[in-house]
Formats: sequence, C-alpha cells, structure tokens
Amino acid sequence: MTEQTLLIKNADFLCTMAMPYSHEVAAQTEIKGGGLFAKNGIIEAVGTSDMLPDSADIVLDLTGHIVIPGMVNTHHHLFQNLTRAVQPAQNAPLFGWLQTLYPIWRHIGPEHIYWSTALGLAELALSGCTTSSDHLYLYPNGARLDDSLAAAADVGVRFHGTRGSMSIGESKGGLPPDYLTENEADILAECQRLIESYHDDSRHAMQRIALAPCSPFSVSIDLMKQTADMARSYGVGMHTHLAENIEDIDYSLATFGMRPGEYIESVGWTGEDVWHAHCVQLQPDEISLFAKTATGIAHCPCSNMRLSSGIAPVREMLDAGVKIGLGVDGSASNDSAHMLNEARQAMLLQRVMRTADTMTAREALYMATAGGASVLNRDDIGRLVTGYSADIAAFDRRVIDFAGSDWDPVASLLLCGPVKANYTIINGKPVVSEGQLTTMPIDRILQNHRRLSHGLMTR
Repeated sequence: MTEQTLLIKNADFLCTMAMPYSHEVAAQTEIKGGGLFAKNGIIEAVGTSDMLPDSADIVLDLTGHIVIPGMVNTHHHLFQNLTRAVQPAQNAPLFGWLQTLYPIWRHIGPEHIYWSTALGLAELALSGCTTSSDHLYLYPNGARLDDSLAAAADVGVRFHGTRGSMSIGESKGGLPPDYLTENEADILAECQRLIESYHDDSRHAMQRIALAPCSPFSVSIDLMKQTADMARSYGVGMHTHLAENIEDIDYSLATFGMRPGEYIESVGWTGEDVWHAHCVQLQPDEISLFAKTATGIAHCPCSNMRLSSGIAPVREMLDAGVKIGLGVDGSASNDSAHMLNEARQAMLLQRVMRTADTMTAREALYMATAGGASVLNRDDIGRLVTGYSADIAAFDRRVIDFAGSDWDPVASLLLCGPVKANYTIINGKPVVSEGQLTTMPIDRILQNHRRLSHGLMTR
C-alpha cells in the first residue's frame, strides 16, 4: 500500500481531548501553535509545530484556526431530513409528531435513503463531525440499510449504521401503523445478514453495524431479548430510544408495569456495548444503574427542546460517571445537523436547568468528541493523540463570529458562533477543504434530495 502522510501545523490551539476537562489539565491538552503528523490515517506525532516533520503529502498551515478532534454524532435518523418543518408536526410532542410523519415516511424507498444519508452526512461533515451513528428503523418499498452504508462510503464519513426495527403496530397496542412494521423473524435474519456482510470490528474501522429496535413502544419484549443475544454473539453494539418524554414513561408503566430503567435491565439492555438515546426522564436510581453498568447515553438537547420532551439531567449523569455523547437526532425533530451547535445547546440547557457554572464550554466540547467515542465503545477516535485515527476538525477564527473572543479561543467555539468547519479530515483525508465538501458534488446531492423531498410533498 502506498503511504499517505498528513502534516497539520501552526494551529492557534490544538485541543487533544486526551483527558476529561479540568482546569488542571487544560494546559496539557491545549497546544498553542500545535500540529500533528499522521501516516495512512493514523496519528504518529502531536505537539508544537517545531517538533513535527517538515513535509508530508498533504500539508495544512492552520494559522488562525482552532483544531479539535472530529466530533462524534451518537444518534441520528438521517432519512428525516426529507421531512423538515412539516406541518402540523412542527408544534407536536413526540407521539403526535410521529403519528403525523408515519404516513409520509411510508412512501420512502432506496433512493430516498441513499440521498438523505448523503445529504445528512455532508451537513454533519461541514459542521466538523467525522463519525456518525444512524438509527434507520423503517424499511418500506425495498429500502435497506445497505443504501445508507453506500452513501456513507461515498461521502467518506466514519459510520455506525444501526439496523433498527418496528414489529408492534397499532393493532397490537404499539404506536406505529401496521404498514411500517416487520415480522420479527425477518428482522433478525436481516440483522444477521448485515453484520456478516458489513461489520468491521478492526481498529480504525470506517463502518460498523449495531442492532437497534426502535423503542419500547414499537417492538416486543421477545425481540429486545433476541436482538441482545444476537448482538452479543457477534460482538456488535446495541441501541434504542429510552425515557424520552412523559408519554414514554406512561407507556412503559402501563404496558410493562416498570419504569424504563427496570424494563431495559430486565431485557438485558445494559452494559458497555449499549447506548440509549435521550434518557430525559431518568430518575436517580436509573442513572446509578447506567453508571454501574457502563451503559451509554446519546444526549440530544435540540430535539428534546423542539418536542418539549424536557431537560435531561446531564450534570447529574456526568457526576455519577455515566458515559454521555451528543446526538443531533432526526432532522425532522431538530431540523438541523450541526454538531457544534448541539454542543452549544447542551451547555446552555444545563445552565438554564441549574446555574451559570453548571457546564463549561470545554465539558460540552469533550462530550461532542471523546465522550461520543466512548458511547460508541471506540478507543480509536475522539482524541488527537498518537495511535488514534486522524479525524480532525479545524475552525477558522478570523471571521466576524469570533471577533473579540481572543480572551479564550477554545471556549469561543461554543460561546460564539456556531460556525462551519473550514477543514474536516477523516482517516487522514480532507472531506471538507476550505469550507467545501470534496468527496461528492454538493449540487448533485441537493438536486436529488430536493426532487425526492418534493415527491413526498406531492403525495
């Protein structure tokens, strides 16, 4: 294999995220005039620019930039960017929002999945995100997770495709309409096919598979248990929605006679290989369960606000030792996929809930990078240190958004802006360069996406 090298130098600050933030370690993890050297997508040296090699195949002088690890998006529904700002879903809570959109989503197919994934991952990359999970849980008209995986490979974003499922429709007491549900034996067979066809458990893998029954109100207890058994037999991750809002809690109590934490423990869905989306309504004993079992949480502040789901007790979760990353959630509930904005909102929302010092900018930035990597159970991304993947986001501070913020350039990433990334590098390769996507023509993505979105509108 031909070697390809990357040299980044002269960054105003390079933030390694080598350790969880504290005032004591900030000086060690934020390198003034910093840079790094990588070979074949793997970091070999990090430090001040004068300590690094002089040349490489790709050399980026990032004077005026803040460089951070590429951000990690731990929860998304990429297909939903086809249905942004739909009325009357704009002003509905979770269950009503879903019931408005299900009849539209029944018309999507393979082409919708491919182009919505391409557009969503391009949008994430432009915000400095280098790894994304996607929770695809409906498969009408021949749509498959393969369509998402193909788009992710074409855009060049590191991707955790999760095979979602819904098996309990309205006729059986579930929320989704029957026409969007699947037979459970077929679901399990498809999960097995995808793992055996696509999952890469090697270090620095670009694509992995996880199994992801949609939610307690759309799948059976048996499917939850059988999915867990299959996932652990293959060593893949497990993901679902949990305790998102009060309706979610009410359903769990009425249907299972248990709160979400009790239910999820009873079906074997705790552990370091599991991460749950939202967890807005967890109580202290459930938070302790997650901390004790190393179960991860994907915190989605913008979506939680948009759907009036509540404010997740993130400060309490972090203090208890729970693994937390950030997720933009679906672009029909967030209407955006900007990871830096998600980190900013996470910080601000915790301050609204408690006090102005409840969460710092650096703590939120850590959740968006190393925290997300931990939630996805990866030890090769989320930090800029030797031996990790060369997944990097660089933000040019020489713009009006950051004027007057030289007092603390690192904190300004969240306290000001948010802005798009000037460079997003994945596996040592620039996917965004000078603010432009390099891997696919953005006009082609937009044209196809608009055609498909308008097709759904006319249905």
